[in-house]
Amino acid sequence: MSLTDILSPSDIAAALRDCQAPDSFSPKKFFQISGMSKKSSSQLKEIFRILDNDQSGFIEEDELKYFLQRFECGARVLTTSETKTFLAAADHDGDGKIGAEGIDCFKYR
Repeated sequence: MSLTDILSPSDIAAALRDCQAPDSFSPKKFFQISGMSKKSSSQLKEIFRILDNDQSGFIEEDELKYFLQRFECGARVLTTSETKTFLAAADHDGDGKIGAEGIDCFKYR
């Protein structure tokens, strides 16, 4: 399964266009534009599984840095500041990684 099986390719493209400039990435806005904020918990878990590049059950800071590239090959890498802000917003237990139990953070409601 790929992200385009869950999210519209045009919505993904629009979300990526919105954050092309360094330090312009906003997780909340990205999830809204891409349609992730409207997905069910089971769909979010599948998205999480796809984004968990090493299939460890967690999205670590190094994986998060390449978050946009998981949506489109050649997309930019998140800046250090963007990565740390994103991680802080989604890491509910402070262990330095995002676990599947925090999947609802992707809704940003």
